Amino acid sequence: MALTASTTLPHAVDRVTATFIDEDFLRHTSEFVGGTLESFTIDGDVAGAFTTTTVRTLPTTRLPEIARKVVGESLTVTQTEKWDAPTADGSRTSHIALKVSGAPLDVTAVQRLVAEGGNTRVELEGTVSSSVPFLGGKIADAAEPMVGKALKIQAQQAESWLESH
Repeated sequence: MALTASTTLPHAVDRVTATFIDEDFLRHTSEFVGGTLESFTIDGDVAGAFTTTTVRTLPTTRLPEIARKVVGESLTVTQTEKWDAPTADGSRTSHIALKVSGAPLDVTAVQRLVAEGGNTRVELEGTVSSSVPFLGGKIADAAEPMVGKALKIQAQQAESWLESH
């Protein structure tokens, strides 16, 4: 299932990047949706190319009941982001992989933070897939809107966070 999302934040790319990799912001967004931030690490110098690994426990209350019966009350989601060094105008790209423990679901995406004057256009393109024979497409179809909502929540929360920090 294809995944696309785009939004513009009224802040420079360096501030948006700093927010997206801020442990307190990640904890805030995890708790905002009823989950917990289990761990967060940064490998490398954030001025250049670096990698982050975020592990969250998220509730399954918004999943269809049949899915909750299979995966339980919560899911552990590991998100790895491989960030490229900034381009000459400050724009950044991160390659995102989500693994959901206990669920046959994979998300891969490319997120671009594009400098537009003092603003940042956040573009995301990716895929949601499932390896379950015969049912994989249905699982991915059901998960895609939730992944899209999570990305919208991140952008909305980032804007509020940047205004208050």
